[in-house]
Amino acid sequence: MSRPRLIHVTTADISLSLLLGPQLRAFSEAGYEVIGASAPGPFTEELESWGIEHRPLNHATRSMAPHKDAAAMGELYKLFRELRPEIVHTHNPKPGLYGRIAARAARVPVVVNTVHGLYALPEDKFAKRSVVYSLERLASMCSDAELIQNPEDIATLLKIGVPSKKLRLLGNGVDLTRFKPPTDGDRESFEETADTQPETRSQSLRDKLRGELGVGASTVLCGVVGRLVWEKGYREVFEAAESIKRLGIDAVFVVVGPRDPEKSDGVDERAIAAAEASGVRFLGMRSDVESLYAAMDLYVLASYREGFPRSAMEAAASGLPVIATDIRGCRQVVDQGLTGLLVPARDAQALTSAILEIVKDPIKRSEMGTRAVAKARAEFDHQRVIDITLETYERLLAAKRVSRQ
Repeated sequence: MSRPRLIHVTTADISLSLLLGPQLRAFSEAGYEVIGASAPGPFTEELESWGIEHRPLNHATRSMAPHKDAAAMGELYKLFRELRPEIVHTHNPKPGLYGRIAARAARVPVVVNTVHGLYALPEDKFAKRSVVYSLERLASMCSDAELIQNPEDIATLLKIGVPSKKLRLLGNGVDLTRFKPPTDGDRESFEETADTQPETRSQSLRDKLRGELGVGASTVLCGVVGRLVWEKGYREVFEAAESIKRLGIDAVFVVVGPRDPEKSDGVDERAIAAAEASGVRFLGMRSDVESLYAAMDLYVLASYREGFPRSAMEAAASGLPVIATDIRGCRQVVDQGLTGLLVPARDAQALTSAILEIVKDPIKRSEMGTRAVAKARAEFDHQRVIDITLETYERLLAAKRVSRQ
């Protein structure tokens, strides 16, 4: 008997692979025929190695290009009419808008959308809020369920008129078998005991990676993971790195993530060169990020906007204290003063002060890291996200009387 067909829609293939990969594999194992639709890219081969078919959307783009968005919606409509999926699952911001509309127009039985963080915040200017919220309300009319990563977005969605019966708090999570403080000698033998300390990370692995980076044993390594766009707070991170270098503090910043020339706010070459002059190391895109966390002493996320930041959850699960901006998403990951510190967004001085506080206090770093692991285990398990999503699929298929056979 044929399996029910499920199509996940994102803008870029990197999202299907790095952000949704574990979920897509779980859905396939649960009996769905899983297809990913996005702009073509270097991650499609990996998807197909997992048995997940990829369909290219040649007009999908993260840049502001309404004509391309309209063309991408047309591509999706044709794709849905061709493949006749039982479920389409879209992911905001842009595919969540035109993907839901295209799915409903193509008469897909079940349409689900995940809100990874509304693109406008309550504190944004009225013009931006009015446009984003109007489009969100329109697109939500085409869905059967809205899975919300961040609880702060639920109140906003209710206020703009999205029916409460469509809303389900999803949360976010990471693979806790992959992101964890490794024990000496064996990353896979981590014992889940209350008194396990983050400093039990495999010293051989830690020393090897720090040696490759040219970082001494006593140097405090501050890590940042994310695309090189200004929205991620790199301006403040670079200022903090420069200030800390001027003070003669033995700390080094390492940035893990790709450049993003497609985005209008991509970090430019001149800024990268200036940051390198301040001692910031740029490692580019890495597939071994879980190992890099083992080399770090603390994690920094200075973003201006987040939904429920994955990298901060990964760092916490790896036993690192997290210094983040006091915004939606980061507030859900960091318990102020317990697992890390929260600082105002766009405030380089406050960020520098918070980093210095943790850099200078190894005992506080260790205690915060220990509590961060405990919080991650209790709240950031991606299996819960998978279970909620599968339950939503089953419920909606049954309600629409769509056979899974």
